[in-house]
Amino acid sequence: MADKTRSTLTIDAAKPVIMAVIADFPAYPQWASGVKMAEIVKTDSDGRPAQVRFSLDAGGIIKDKYVLGYSWSGQDEVRWTLVERGSMISDLTGAYLLESDPAGGTRVTYELAVGLIGFMPGFVKKRAEKTIIDTALKGLRGRATQVAGENGGI
Repeated sequence: MADKTRSTLTIDAAKPVIMAVIADFPAYPQWASGVKMAEIVKTDSDGRPAQVRFSLDAGGIIKDKYVLGYSWSGQDEVRWTLVERGSMISDLTGAYLLESDPAGGTRVTYELAVGLIGFMPGFVKKRAEKTIIDTALKGLRGRATQVAGENGGI
């Protein structure tokens, strides 16, 4: 697997709110661009999702179904790996890393590395990963600030 692509932004919400949004996989089609379905297949001993089946349609570029395995580290990070590959996606690893921002809110870093069946030039793949990350972070920010507002703030 190639190097991971990373991006960071600050979200005006507390870590528990952001982690709750990340763990609410059935709601992903509402805020995560390209995700058509996310179904929790298995939970861990803490009741958090351990395996999730996805159906993805990223504007006709990538249309696939696959299963990711998740490992959670409190309110600080969640990492995933591909446990059941799709017809196009051959490898997928990533993480959300959360840290409190001294100025307020939470700094969220998203890491992603995608392997595809077949050839795609490296610069095209990197640009696609960057687009996926930036879109996901913006969607996460929108959903987390909405949830924080519904719950009376961060």
